[in-house]
Amino acid sequence: LQRLMTLVGHERKNLYIAMIFIFINSGLNLVAPYLMGHAVDKFVVTHQYDGLIRYSIILLCVFLLALLSGYTQAQLMGRVGQRMMYNLRNNIFSKLQELPISFFNQNKAGDLISRINNDTDKLNQFFSQTLMQFTASAFTIIGAAVFILVINWRLGLAALIPAFVLIFFTRAISNWIKNINLRSLRAEGALSSEIQESLENFKVIIAFNRRDYFNKKFAVANLTNFRTSIIAGLGNNIFSPIYDFASNVAQLIVLMYGILLIAHGQLEIGILVSFILYIARFYDPLRQFANFWATMQIALAGWERISEISKMETDLAVIPKENKTTMHEYGVMKKVVLGHDSIIRFEHVSFRYPSDGESRELAGARTDANEGKEVLHDVSFNLDKGKTYALVGPTGGGKTTTASLIARLFDPSSGVIYLNDNDIRSYTPEERTKKIGFILQEPFLFSGSVKDNIIYGNSDFDMQDGKVSSADLERVIKEAGLEKLLERFEHGLDTTIAGNSNTLSIGQRQLIAFIRAVLRRPELLILDEATANIDTVTEQLLEDILRRLPRETTKVIIAHRLNTIESADEIFFVNGGTITPAGSMEHAVDMLLHNKRSS
Repeated sequence: LQRLMTLVGHERKNLYIAMIFIFINSGLNLVAPYLMGHAVDKFVVTHQYDGLIRYSIILLCVFLLALLSGYTQAQLMGRVGQRMMYNLRNNIFSKLQELPISFFNQNKAGDLISRINNDTDKLNQFFSQTLMQFTASAFTIIGAAVFILVINWRLGLAALIPAFVLIFFTRAISNWIKNINLRSLRAEGALSSEIQESLENFKVIIAFNRRDYFNKKFAVANLTNFRTSIIAGLGNNIFSPIYDFASNVAQLIVLMYGILLIAHGQLEIGILVSFILYIARFYDPLRQFANFWATMQIALAGWERISEISKMETDLAVIPKENKTTMHEYGVMKKVVLGHDSIIRFEHVSFRYPSDGESRELAGARTDANEGKEVLHDVSFNLDKGKTYALVGPTGGGKTTTASLIARLFDPSSGVIYLNDNDIRSYTPEERTKKIGFILQEPFLFSGSVKDNIIYGNSDFDMQDGKVSSADLERVIKEAGLEKLLERFEHGLDTTIAGNSNTLSIGQRQLIAFIRAVLRRPELLILDEATANIDTVTEQLLEDILRRLPRETTKVIIAHRLNTIESADEIFFVNGGTITPAGSMEHAVDMLLHNKRSS
């Protein structure tokens, strides 16, 4: 409870008000058995039926007040649970956005979705239903125990013997219940991941006729989920029959011992009636505890999976900028010039992808083919402003990794990368993305329109505040020489896009990513196979647009087509953990052919 209460936060006031109504409701329900027993001894045994009618009216009022207080606290706790789930989902989603790409490379999206949707819903059910009933039951149990011991402590102790047995039984198996529920939630997340992966790659499944392969994978995940759910269900339901049995034993003890006390004149019939009612008040909530305890263990398991994310911190933290001035001998501050005209500088940079368990923080994380492998080793080079560079090399040689390091999608394992003579880690994400544009090999689009995707993340075209109209945006596109690319879409800026679905070809999606990057007018533009899915006519058009970029714009091109890199000022050959200047186009081709023959 203490761990879960950290989620309530600013809802504590409403929670406390709900608790007051819970105590009122429980107190009213505890008074009723005493009034009933008193009425039996005072009015039923003595045949004073007018007093019995008065007590019946009093009991009716008590029950109505209990109904009103119960409804009020149920409403309050329901709202607390919904608001808690709303805030928790927002916090988890915001936390996910702060985490680096390496985290998402190692954890399946389906499992993360399951944590945001299913696990938070388990917590909502706990707060809106179980916590309320749990607290009411706890107060009722304590109150009933007090009444039982005050009325007749000997009979009370005898009635509580099964309860002490239940305490030891519950404590003994609680950890096992929580663990099997945790495994069940993980299996549910894995099943969600399997479904998502199959749906995302359905075209590939059909193209290669591998329905059997994905059917087998789904069957394995589904069977694992089924088995863990069965075990969790058995564990969660084990309390109910045990608690029922304990309640029946307690009632049997009270009845036998109570009749014995009545026979010796030590107990009245009305008191025995009250006692039996209080035993029901004591053990009925205990039977409900059987379900509460299982639900709490499910909530704790869900909270454990959620807290794994909430406790994470990004490894791409922003560091303070270094002071680039030093004291001159005459007391004048003098700027230190480090990289001259370089925009990017690698100094003894090495990089490898995390090994198993090093960055894989969550269960269900997937493996990576490059895991633990050093992709770059002690690399140093400069990229000067305004020049065009090409990265060539065999597949898997490290070209995309190098580009990702330049854009700070990852941090190097060792060494330093400088952007404009400042450690690239000293730039905030907003500053860095404004300076560096990245056209990915597989561009991602959001649901909406072409216009929405073009202005995404561009503060110069924040149309939510009405700063730029569609007409103004079209004018800016025309000035950038991009209007011919826009003509490739049926309805221009208003063409509807359904995310990364098949409504657009890969080439069209890449054109949108190209327009989006160019309009940001970055100081450094990285093109990772940006023309791989575009016809030669359109490719020539893109090259003309690139030539119209400001002269100070630096371009880094990753491509396999030789005509794409023939205009590069300098070519780097990337392979085997090294980045080697290749000089001319002919030299680069020779290095590629030599590498191919060696392979």
